[in-house]
Amino acid sequence: MDYEVIWTEPAVADLQAITAYIARRSPTAAERVGTAILRHVEILNTFPYIGPVYPRSRSGAIREILCKKHRIFYRVNESAKQVLILTVWHGSRDEPSSLVE
Repeated sequence: MDYEVIWTEPAVADLQAITAYIARRSPTAAERVGTAILRHVEILNTFPYIGPVYPRSRSGAIREILCKKHRIFYRVNESAKQVLILTVWHGSRDEPSSLVE
C-alpha cells in the first residue's frame, strides 16, 4: 500500500525560498531544482523507509534523503500510512537544529 506524502508548511516555505533564491540568477535553474526535489520526494510514496535515520534525531524518528545538494528531512507515520516532509535543507548550511528531538 502506498503512503500519502504530506508537505508541512515549513517544508513548503523552504522549497519556495530555495527556488526564489535560485530564480534571482536563473528562473530556468530554479524550476529545474524545484521539479527535481518534488520528483525525488515521490519515491517516498512507495518506499518511505528508503532514507537513513537522521543521526542527530534522538528518537530515531526522522529520516532524510538527498536530492543533489539538498537534504529532505521527513517522518514516517506507519499507522496513518503518511510521510511528513519536515524541511528541505541545502547541504552547505549548518545542521537544522529544529530537527533535534
